[in-house]
Amino acid sequence: MKYLIASAALFASLSTAAGAQTVTGPAPAAAAVAAFSIDSPIEQLVANPATKAVLEADFPGVTTHPAYEQFKAMSLKQLAPYSNGIITDEMLAKASADLAAVK
Repeated sequence: MKYLIASAALFASLSTAAGAQTVTGPAPAAAAVAAFSIDSPIEQLVANPATKAVLEADFPGVTTHPAYEQFKAMSLKQLAPYSNGIITDEMLAKASADLAAVK
């Protein structure tokens, strides 16, 4: 729980984050994902160029956030309660529709 709270607190500064993160291992293959959604792990969304573009459009800076390595295994839906209101239900609904449109 301490891990989730710490990563959520860092996610709260999403709009001021800058810089790239170093990936410590390969991301899961995007082909293994049948459909993308707000329930998909963020790292799986980032592994696909089309869904990464959706993430960057709907949540600017999420992939370059300093705490990305800490929350990348979580889904947007899981992360939302820890975002101090930054990830709203409306944002999740938009991202859900945008991700569903990706083929």
